[in-house]
Parts: sequence; structure tokens; C-alpha cells
Amino acid sequence: MTEIKKQFPDGFLWGGATAANQVEGGFDLDGKGLSTADMVKFVPKEERGNGHALDVSSAEIEEILAGKSKARFPKRDGVDFYHRYKEDIALFAEMGFKTFRLSFNWARIFPNGDDLTPNEAGLKFYDNVIDELVKYGIEPLVTLSHYETPLGLTQKYNGWASREVIDHYVRYAETVMTRYKDKVKYWLTFNEINIIAISPYTGGGVVVDRVENPLEVSYQAAHHQFVASSKVVKLGHEINPDFEIGCMLARMETYPATNNPADILLAQHQNQMNLFFTDVQVGGYYPGFIKRYFAENNINIKMEDGDLELLKDYPVDYLSFSYYMTLSVSADPNQDVTGGNFMGGVKNEYLESSDWGWQIDPIGLRVTLNGLYDRYRVPLFIVENGLGAYDTVESDGAIHDPYRIDYLRKHIEQMKEAIADGVDLIGYTSWGPIDLISASTSEMSKRYGFIYVDQDDEGNGTLARSRKDSFFWYKKVIETNGEDLK
Repeated sequence: MTEIKKQFPDGFLWGGATAANQVEGGFDLDGKGLSTADMVKFVPKEERGNGHALDVSSAEIEEILAGKSKARFPKRDGVDFYHRYKEDIALFAEMGFKTFRLSFNWARIFPNGDDLTPNEAGLKFYDNVIDELVKYGIEPLVTLSHYETPLGLTQKYNGWASREVIDHYVRYAETVMTRYKDKVKYWLTFNEINIIAISPYTGGGVVVDRVENPLEVSYQAAHHQFVASSKVVKLGHEINPDFEIGCMLARMETYPATNNPADILLAQHQNQMNLFFTDVQVGGYYPGFIKRYFAENNINIKMEDGDLELLKDYPVDYLSFSYYMTLSVSADPNQDVTGGNFMGGVKNEYLESSDWGWQIDPIGLRVTLNGLYDRYRVPLFIVENGLGAYDTVESDGAIHDPYRIDYLRKHIEQMKEAIADGVDLIGYTSWGPIDLISASTSEMSKRYGFIYVDQDDEGNGTLARSRKDSFFWYKKVIETNGEDLK
């Protein structure tokens, strides 16, 4: 019997991932405009339970802009990467990062979103960040839109609900792709594009109280993003044929709770609805199941001549995704529901849960990798995976986080198994290599990082950086290309 090699390929892209609105801060510096993330307030856990606090209403926006809100907006301050990027990138380099996934904040470059000329001071900041990464030999992986729609586009057009936003996005993409054409190879058009159907405000700057049919508008906005993505793929390859331009999905692998065919059918439907977004961006077409869903839910998508041809002719080069948990579904309405980031599900008795109720499923990552590769046959890239947990700083300053190491080890082991299965996996960027503001809850206490940041949920602290035990563990993993996971 032939021995199966379970190892990561040479040149595998190990690293970490962040978003501008969760780390940068400097929300009103150097000409930056407001983004949708700057309007998201902190809601204490006792007021929201294990749920998220993301959507913002028209009334809240007006109250905030009028200076009448007394809420805190943690994403405005982040963890001050804006001033500390050199220190942070040096720490990433110390771990041996091969790549670093960051996002450009669109409103830092085009303050209103529809400006005709970019803000040079904003571009200069990203010049400096990219140059710092290049200095250490770290490959930048840039997300063009990561929950950071310029607020000006929300106020003027209701965000991606309007087709007019497409041209403004393409202008922004052309600006940065041209400027960094010799320094950035890997690009992502939209972060977790499917979230627009779950939280239209987060995913596309759409305020749902301004529309009559929020479900229809969320999918209309998704169509506009699909068209924009294909336009940018076409444009990007004209700017530099060597660009690798990908899409990004929040993968929500869903299991049937039992062998009941009703549960199996429900799980299949949930997976189809999740994968619809990559069917369009990778496959280049609208599948039959979504057409039925639209018909049954009175959803009419307005398309222009040439849209479907554009999607077919300019699919993405690779598929990236986030993976934190799996979900289980039941046709029985009496089943207990478990917590989750954006989606809940029934409790899976075979899995443990995180401090935030997310079900931990390393084997599910192998299932996901095989499923995506079987379906699409394009290179895959895990661009978010990690454990949000409470960390304790000991009296000597040490931060022992064996739970995080255990989580990551088990998931990396399953990545290795998937590669042995034949999956083409090109990289792995763990989520939040440095502690950052939570996307779903705006908390600081929900920590993912290898690097601890001294800041609490109220924004108090020195912002000093310190290395957790996982910092040294991940450094060893990268040094050995995933061979030493002890």
C-alpha cells in the first residue's frame, strides 16, 4: 500500500487576517470619511445575549450625525494600527508570516465613496503599510471591501441597493490596483459576500428601513456586487495579468440533525443558499435553485443587458472563505437552538462550544474543503479561522492560551488531511493575529490574537502589545511548514 503524504506544499501562504475597521482607528484623521462601520455602537453582552449588534437604522444614523448619540463606537478607534502598524508588522514578521490579509478602508481613499479624485493622504498611509510588509518579505493580501462601505454612499444611494455604486467601486479598485500593481498580487473583491443577505447594512451599506422589500433588495444589492466583482476581475487582469483576484465566502457548512429526509433536505437547502454566492462568482451563473427561491419569495432581480455574460466571462481566480464552525438544522421546530456569529442552528451533541456558543468542528473544515473543491475545482484559500475567547494576563505578564493552540492545531491537522485528499489549498490566514474589535459585537474581550492588546470593552488600556503562548506556537508551525504542531 502506497504511503499517503500529508504535508503542506512548498510556498504555502501562512499568515493572519484583519479588517481596517477593526484594527486601524484614526477614523477622522487625514481626510478620511465616515464608513458604515463607524456607526456601529457597542452593546454590552447582557443586553444582546450571544447575538450580534450590527444593523443600524436611519434614525440612529441621523442621531449620530447630529451629535446626539451617547453610545460608544469602538470600531472608530480599533487598536490604533494606524499609528502602530510598524510595531505590529514587525511582530507578524517575527512569527514568520508569509502573507498578511488586510483591507483598505474605501472611505480613507474616497471619503464620500463617489469622489472623482482620491484622498492622497489616505493612499499614503497604505503606501507605508504595503512598503512595510514588502520590507519583511510578507505578501500583502488586500480585501477591497470588508464591511467598510463609505457612509456617503449609504446616505446618497442606500449603498449597494443602487446600481450607481458599481462605477464608484470600480473607480476605487482601479485606483489602488494601479498604484500597487507591482507590490500586491493577491486581491479579494468583497469580504464574506453572502452576509449581505443576512445583514444588508454590514455587507452592503443598505439601511433596510428605507426599502419596502428588504429581502429582495438584499439580493439586488448582491447582484450589483457580483457585477462589480466581475468588472474588477476584468480590469485587474488588464492592469497586471499576474494578479490573483478572489472572492470570499462566510462558509456555513450545514449538517442535518438526523437521518430524517426532511432534515437532510433542509440542510441541503441551507448549503445551496450559502453556496449560491460562489456559484455566481466562481461558476459564473445563477443556479436553478436560486431562481426557484426568488420566484417563491416574490424576488425580482433587475439585470441589465450583458450582466450575465460579464459574470460568465470574468469569474474569480480562486475561492477564499472563512470557517469558524458548522451548523446543524432540524425540521423539528422544538429543537434547542445554539448561538452563532450570524446564523444559529440546533445543538450538535457531538461538538463542544466556544465562550460565545460557536460549535467547534475541526473535521468540518476537512468536509468543507473537500466539498468546495469538488464543486468548483479552483484553488482554495482559508482567509479566516480562529477562536474568540477570554484571555487572562498573569501576574508576570504571561498569557497562557492552550485552548487557542488546541483549536488551531486541530483545524490545521484537518487542512493537512484535505490536502492529502487532493484539495488545492494555497494558504491560511488565521483570523485576528492581533486582538481587535469584534465584527459582530464590537467587543474587545472576545480575543483571537497571538498578540494581546491592552484594551478593554470600554476602550480603556495602554494598547501595549504582548506575545501570548500561541505566538510562539504559531511561529513554530510556520517555520516547519505545518509539520510541528505540538
